[in-house]
Amino acid sequence: MSGASDKARFYLEQSVPELKEYEKKKIFSKDEITAITRKRSDFEHKLNARGAQPSDFARYAEYEMNLDLLRRKRVKRLGIKTPAYTGQRRIFFILERATRKFHGDLGLWIQYIEYARQQKSHKKLSQIFTDVLRLHPTNADLWIYAAKYALDDHADMTLARSYMQRGLRFCKSSKILWIQYAKLEMIYIAKMAARRRILGLDRTREETSAPEPSIDDPNADMIRLPEITGEDINPTVGKDEEVDQVALQNLNATPALSGAIPMAIFDAAMKQFNNDDALGYDFYDMVAQFEDTPCLRKVLEHIVETLLATSPNSYRTRISHIKVPTAGINISSPEFPRALGTSLSRLKEYGQDRDLAQEILKWLQPLAEKEELDPALRKVITATVRSSERTLQAQSS
Repeated sequence: MSGASDKARFYLEQSVPELKEYEKKKIFSKDEITAITRKRSDFEHKLNARGAQPSDFARYAEYEMNLDLLRRKRVKRLGIKTPAYTGQRRIFFILERATRKFHGDLGLWIQYIEYARQQKSHKKLSQIFTDVLRLHPTNADLWIYAAKYALDDHADMTLARSYMQRGLRFCKSSKILWIQYAKLEMIYIAKMAARRRILGLDRTREETSAPEPSIDDPNADMIRLPEITGEDINPTVGKDEEVDQVALQNLNATPALSGAIPMAIFDAAMKQFNNDDALGYDFYDMVAQFEDTPCLRKVLEHIVETLLATSPNSYRTRISHIKVPTAGINISSPEFPRALGTSLSRLKEYGQDRDLAQEILKWLQPLAEKEELDPALRKVITATVRSSERTLQAQSS
């Protein structure tokens, strides 16, 4: 026990200069500093005693975060020059000790990551991700988290892809990782398309035949993706800062915007899971969320074609084939009635069973409730919904 007390005393002594500065600059009163010292002493004795729990570290870190927030507010209110001592270093030290002692506790790692992210300590974050992924390489959620961080906080798609590719080496059997990888690529395409619209670079696309994505070796560690160069992402701009039209046309045809990369990921996933139609439908649902993405229809049609070739009698294949004509088309668009007609014709050809009827209801009921829907179309959709409901009732009885 004396060893634990000595350790606690050692760590407490490290904060003495910090507390003296707070008192000298009147950030905290003498009584408050006494209370802080007592609180830290309680935590340190708990942490260094036998039987310490991850929750003890988590509470200690949370206490120090709240204390540092209070310190910053007072410094700002008093107009004091930033003190030499801040709580950030102490909080990082607590969380580092926590993850070193309980390296299997993901809650502590997430707290560590979130705090570093909040503090914009990017160098620290890079090291944290390296450590946690080395210790937990088979946790798909961590690879997804790291990839999203790389894209959201740094717009670094190369690093995001690297995380996903390495994740698939260890988590090849994780369906969610495959889907999230394709989703990451769709997010990137959507961001690029939005950026082009904002800059006024959007042009009518001439459909070009992109090379079909292929996987040479299904057992390889890495998915072979279509090549993308720096020119693909940042097309050449002339000296007078006017857009180079040739470069823009090249950009329109690149894999970055044509959807070739999500399709390559989809193909690799279907090979990995023996053309599982449930996985294919999950891919369809994920891609369908990106309604404004220029390559939406191309990717969805590729998914549907694959499902029709591998699982033509599956209700998931059929609902995908039925829904795809209306994908990405606004219900107030002049193109929507014709697209809906094509969908309903396909439904009529297939007929309805219980599973397909349930999917039809999930698809059409929300459409029927939209105010901007044309009354004539509402009537047709309502009739189809009722027909599906009757199918469900008949097969339930």
